[in-house]
Amino acid sequence: MNPDRFSRSALGVRMPRIIYGTAWKQEKTAVLVEQAIRTGFRGIDTACQPKHYHEAGVGEGIAACMQAGVVTREDLYLQTKFTPLGGHDPRKIPYDPKAGLGDQVAQSIRCSLKNLQTAYLDGLVLHSPLANRRQLLEVWQAMERAFADGFAKQLGVSNCYDLTTLAFLVDAAAVKPAVLQNRFHADTDYDRSLRDFCRQQGILYQSFWTLTANPGVLADGVLKALAAKYGRSSAQVFFRFLTQIGIIPLTGTTSEQHMREDLAIFDFELTTGECDSIDRLLA
Repeated sequence: MNPDRFSRSALGVRMPRIIYGTAWKQEKTAVLVEQAIRTGFRGIDTACQPKHYHEAGVGEGIAACMQAGVVTREDLYLQTKFTPLGGHDPRKIPYDPKAGLGDQVAQSIRCSLKNLQTAYLDGLVLHSPLANRRQLLEVWQAMERAFADGFAKQLGVSNCYDLTTLAFLVDAAAVKPAVLQNRFHADTDYDRSLRDFCRQQGILYQSFWTLTANPGVLADGVLKALAAKYGRSSAQVFFRFLTQIGIIPLTGTTSEQHMREDLAIFDFELTTGECDSIDRLLA
């Protein structure tokens, strides 16, 4: 596989530069994950949050591919999340809501390992920061214990749009976040200040909601002209632009054709001037 398709995190974890996202797929999860891996995806993102994810289905899709000899566990970058209590459907909480925060994290991780049929996670992500910094640090330290025990190769945080919160976590943590995963849209100025901070700190930035939130960008004449030039879709051009500026996009497509197109973005390269012209659309 083209080495351009992978990055290395600050902790040396090999991570695909485009990742398959599994939210909102429910009973179709196993089939779609298997299809994604067979098509060529080697990074899978999920969460121990039954409200939006069918994590056991992710494990079933991976197991089917491993049993068929399509991949080994070592071929995959597998990332899941601990979701704080407020992010759950109260009828479907995968841990004891009355337990302490550290125990909630430990229980969630055990549930994920069982669901995903794996002995370790390549990435463990805090689904959203807790507003109380003492509680945030308590949860992070529980995640650090999972790292120390070999259950997670690296840690990250998602849905963190406040630079001071991320900076606090970087300063306070014994194991620094290796990944920030956020929505990528105009309402947050495309996280420019956060992305600058991530570059300075060696944190890899993952984007989600990347296409859905940006229909105007995808329809712009700049992208359309580049799509015509390279014989690609506007979505492919946008994804390629993001990878070239150091962003790892998530894609949750349910279309096999779009899966193939998403993986084919590494078969062409935009010039610096072309990347600059797309970046101006995000200003």
